[in-house]
Amino acid sequence: MSAPNQLLASPAAKPIVFVLALLPAAWLVWGAVADTLGANPAEALIRATGDWTLRFLCLTLAVTPLRQATGWHALARLRRLLGLFTFFYGVVHFLCFAWLDMGLDVGAIVQDIAKRPFILVGTAALLTMLPLAATSFNAAIKALGGRRWQLLHRAVYATAGLALLHFFWMRSGKHDYAEVAVYAAILGVLLGWRVWRRLRPAPRPALP
Repeated sequence: MSAPNQLLASPAAKPIVFVLALLPAAWLVWGAVADTLGANPAEALIRATGDWTLRFLCLTLAVTPLRQATGWHALARLRRLLGLFTFFYGVVHFLCFAWLDMGLDVGAIVQDIAKRPFILVGTAALLTMLPLAATSFNAAIKALGGRRWQLLHRAVYATAGLALLHFFWMRSGKHDYAEVAVYAAILGVLLGWRVWRRLRPAPRPALP
């Protein structure tokens, strides 16, 4: 095994990634406690958790292309963990909105979701992640069967599209599209690579 593969396959790799993935949440909790999140801490928490949801979504989708491009096949061990952290930050993002913006008023939350398209799309993105997180364990894979499990988990592509649309609509109110363009480019490359892999002609067998 190459040195990167050895590092990624080591028993310490997952705990290290777990701790690193928790650091943004820890930083936000500390910022809220220490009152260092600026003049509008609620908005800062909502936006930061949304940003980290998108970042972890990109990292999760990057595992397969990076693994195939570099030969670091042990990266596959981390894909499930990264996907679960995507869901974790998505849930925290929604909870920050529900609590800090809406005071956990269920009726007001439902009305706001129905009234504002960007919140409706963001909620839909979170709901598409729910079955993926719920079936991310070995027992679920065995129960569903490998083929059906793979088909279900292709819903992550819908998640990516909905999350990007949510981010676009959120930023369109202030005509701020710079970050949207960056995420759109990253997701476009990651999803475009998958389309190219599926549509490219099969390699011809080598001549004897």
